[in-house]
Amino acid sequence: MNPTLINTPELLARLKRAPHEHKGYGGKVLIIGGDAGMTGAIFLAGQAALFSGAGWVVLGVLDPHAPSLVVDHPELMIRKADLDLITQVSPELIAIGPGLGQSLLAKQLLQISLEQQLPLVLDADALNLISIDKSLMEKLQKRPDGLTVLTPHPGEAARLLNLITKEVQADRLGALARLVDLTQSIVVLKGQGTLIGAPKQISKHVLKGNSGMGTGGMGDALTGVLAAIIAQGLHHHLSVFEATCLSVDIHSGAADALVNQGVGPIGLTPSEIIHQIRDLINFK
Repeated sequence: MNPTLINTPELLARLKRAPHEHKGYGGKVLIIGGDAGMTGAIFLAGQAALFSGAGWVVLGVLDPHAPSLVVDHPELMIRKADLDLITQVSPELIAIGPGLGQSLLAKQLLQISLEQQLPLVLDADALNLISIDKSLMEKLQKRPDGLTVLTPHPGEAARLLNLITKEVQADRLGALARLVDLTQSIVVLKGQGTLIGAPKQISKHVLKGNSGMGTGGMGDALTGVLAAIIAQGLHHHLSVFEATCLSVDIHSGAADALVNQGVGPIGLTPSEIIHQIRDLINFK
């Protein structure tokens, strides 16, 4: 069956806040990553989660020399990433991967994350670690149905499937189906015409987005959006699959909205998209 489009207005309507709602309805998000030299990735993801409506955003940062406060966004709670991080934070959702690196600690944190019975978003080096470690792949495959989201770009998809990137791009629908079958997870295959698939779900095709999104940090921003909207969906009758579809569509739609305003596409930044996402979520 061919992929269908996403009914964003209907999903967005279910995300709206009632007057009595407090931060608990926004969900508690933990994002893990930011090893030395890559802390920008996790800070972008955290900013995206804030602007997308998460009630709490905690960053578990691997770089021991990272700042303990983001001056522009003091709302972000920053914790040193260690093996007790998840127990201490007690999140409702974990996103792991932005700037994670492939150290022993990164692998251990990924293993612990995969063992949690929580919604889980996997990006970047989390995917690369799984692609080279059979035990991590087995933990992924055994996770509860419908709780795990993978966000590979074509290169990461190729590593997971033991292919080359050209083979993924030559048959994106086929690659999506193979990734879903391999991982038993919700898969967001990024790229021109992003595809979203999941076990027992009709695949979705995102026609929004433009070439301005081809810049570093754009995937980190998507991870933050996914974390926030999935966490809110837990309190607003959105399944993880529905929240994933809404997140990807809004992220791509924000890039188009900016280009329509004369911003980019050349030089379009993830930070600009993050602000635009908040406008789209709140549009009436």
